[in-house]
Amino acid sequence: MRDRLAPYRRKRDFAKTSEPRGGRSAGRGGTLRFVVQKHAARRLHYDFRLELDGVLKSWAVPKGPSNDPGVKRLAVAVEDHPLDYADFEGIIPEGEYGGGTVMVWDTGTWLPLGADPAADYRKGSLKFELHGKKLHGQWALVRMHARDGDRNWLLVKEHDDAARPGSGDELTERHGRSVLSGRSLAGIAKSRDRVWRSNRASAPASVDVGSIAGAKKAALPTKLAPQLATLVEAVPEGGDWLHEIKFDGYRMLARISGGKARLFSRNGKDWTGKFPRLAAVFGALPLRQGVIDGEIVHLLPNGVSSFGALKQDLAEESTDDLVFFAFDLLHLDGYSLIEARLDARKALLKELTEKAASPLLRFSEHVVGNGEGFHREACRLALEGIVSKRADSPYRAGRSALWVKMKCLMREELAIIGWTDPSGARQGFGSLLLGYYDPTGKLHFAGGVGTGFDQRMLAELRRRLDRLARKTPPSREIAALAPRRAHWVSPSLVAELRFGEWTADGRLRHASFLGLRDDKRGRDVVLDRKAKPVPAAASEITPRSTVEIAGIRLTHAGKLLYPADGIAKLDLAQYYATVADRMLAEAGGRPLTLVRCPDGQGGKCFFQKHANDTVPDALRRFKIAGDDAPYLAIEDASGLIALVQMGVLEIHLWGAQWRDVERPDRVTIDLDPDRGLDWSRMIEAAMTVRGLLSEMGLDSFAKATGGKGLHVVVPLAPRYGWDEVKAFSKSIAEELVRRAPDAYTASLAKKARRGRIFIDYLRNQRGASAIAAFSARARPGAPVAAPLAWKEVENGTRADAFTVITLPQRLAALTRDPWHDLHKLKQKLPAMLRRRLRAA
Repeated sequence: MRDRLAPYRRKRDFAKTSEPRGGRSAGRGGTLRFVVQKHAARRLHYDFRLELDGVLKSWAVPKGPSNDPGVKRLAVAVEDHPLDYADFEGIIPEGEYGGGTVMVWDTGTWLPLGADPAADYRKGSLKFELHGKKLHGQWALVRMHARDGDRNWLLVKEHDDAARPGSGDELTERHGRSVLSGRSLAGIAKSRDRVWRSNRASAPASVDVGSIAGAKKAALPTKLAPQLATLVEAVPEGGDWLHEIKFDGYRMLARISGGKARLFSRNGKDWTGKFPRLAAVFGALPLRQGVIDGEIVHLLPNGVSSFGALKQDLAEESTDDLVFFAFDLLHLDGYSLIEARLDARKALLKELTEKAASPLLRFSEHVVGNGEGFHREACRLALEGIVSKRADSPYRAGRSALWVKMKCLMREELAIIGWTDPSGARQGFGSLLLGYYDPTGKLHFAGGVGTGFDQRMLAELRRRLDRLARKTPPSREIAALAPRRAHWVSPSLVAELRFGEWTADGRLRHASFLGLRDDKRGRDVVLDRKAKPVPAAASEITPRSTVEIAGIRLTHAGKLLYPADGIAKLDLAQYYATVADRMLAEAGGRPLTLVRCPDGQGGKCFFQKHANDTVPDALRRFKIAGDDAPYLAIEDASGLIALVQMGVLEIHLWGAQWRDVERPDRVTIDLDPDRGLDWSRMIEAAMTVRGLLSEMGLDSFAKATGGKGLHVVVPLAPRYGWDEVKAFSKSIAEELVRRAPDAYTASLAKKARRGRIFIDYLRNQRGASAIAAFSARARPGAPVAAPLAWKEVENGTRADAFTVITLPQRLAALTRDPWHDLHKLKQKLPAMLRRRLRAA
């Protein structure tokens, strides 16, 4: 049998290039692989390769593939390549054949559409289906039979659901990063750490795994479930405990086999595609098989992990620089380690991670004993907390007392510079506004505190505030950052506070009032924000704690509503207290549809729109014609906090006020993308809808839903009935479908949504609802719906860009509310359109 790779080898000096030499070609059977490599050689081009007859049949495509069936790309046949070339990403030295940088632009599997693909290839007409990260659907390679030895072929996209007529070069222009490492060509050329190694998956760790007590021979597990830590109020002491830093990121289990790695979330979801570079780092480890437990984090310049920054990285698909801190090893090279001692597992894990060729994989260090001191130091460094683990413990999926966690709460003294009005049944004030002086004497705004007061303290403090009241704010800068309708005082009083952390914009997060420092004056509060606040001795909020916010008793305040993200009931309540003014302008007085999740995100949830005995009195009850059961509405901040007490994770609104429920005052165009659609399609859709409405003389506003899609909101004068508003929204959907039937659908059928954006006009019928701006969502990460400026839509802000943690920071940084004019507009539907709709 002739060696199909002989031409490939003759052109390369393997002493100089790291490209794989390849063994003798042999078919693998099963699925067939394809790869597209972006190659910056003498001229930039794309190498298109299909596994066939034990080799990679290869073509050089100068302009790269296109999803436009009307575009026929020249594909020049080149020599066959070895199968393991599909993993090659790195540098071919200058002066060598094909010298330059190579990126794995796309990879996946392919399915021949003919009975004999080898015969079809020889005939020069090969049709196939691709299942890759970027390329999908049916394609064809057709030989041109030119005079140059039949080397010239055409690569053509077939007409199917994945086709994008008129898209031209959009595919290659918008997708310029590696599916393996997530880096650009320049990034690969600069770091030079993604060089192919033929033995990377065969070199075992140096430790004899079988000699470790408790190690047992076992197959690599397919189902992975992590061990979880239990929240405690005191750090365990003694030399039997290991203490680690608690990271603020995403828990992840890495499963490695044969030089390939897959990353699984704590809920078992495959997130490999979100972190391609980290997956490549794990794939290069010197082991044959393994399972490593750890956390993916975004490290700030000061070395502290930031969950908000991590969420933003994911929203922007910018995960190249994320770090994986490894803290446990469950399996290695045919041995299960879950019955071995933790300290033995970690010793082996440390040796493995030290051999990693990338700083993106790091060992999670620990200390033995002295847990209280370790916790105190972690809090001094403004870390989230610590995790303590029994050194002799086996690995047990689920939550137990073998692993415990303790968060940090810090203390600070700040000047009182103002207050906000109370709402609901609360007396005195809503929250205290706080500030501090820097060493130059400038006063800075530090946010507010609305918890930790009893009725006596509220009344006493209000009397003292009234005596210190002044009409003007301390500065224009502080006035711009503080809540609207704030009242100001001379900064004489000093409050002592307990809080979770300083935010990036200098605000206290999770603050609670402890008392007044009558021995100090406000002018004495001078902080150098480079210095770290003094920590509290221990967390004082437990799952069973009861606190009062906006006049509502919040029971079980420490209960985790978003367990994977460490977000408790108190966190959600404080978020709503922070955004209450803005949210009430949006949600106040509208009929509600609620999503209640008593066991938190990930547990069982149900919808509720009628009042019953479980609904607090802080919510308004009212009747709607045709329904005997009362409906619900929010009227003040107490109502918002009451929803948190009920276990509500999502707040949906009717498009009308309850006082005039038959006359809607807004239209919501819901843009819902099919799974896997590029976000650029959503940007185009939203801007198209805005343009279409503008042609009708209507202003519109954008909203990130906190889920998959975007809403385009049109404020109206409340003068039309539900049927008329629904017909109008339907006409918008039908016009979009008419203009681009391959891009949009208004059909509820799932089949019709494949590869398209669903225009859900049914949001605008009587009884239907849409997610409220500022509402949290019952999704991992606690994303929120948020008003967007149209410029933000154009710049690619995604539907889940903001969370209950990050949105308050965004609001504080805004110079103008994106929906500033929405509640002022009382627009009319176009008269000509109304006549046409009535005629229809």
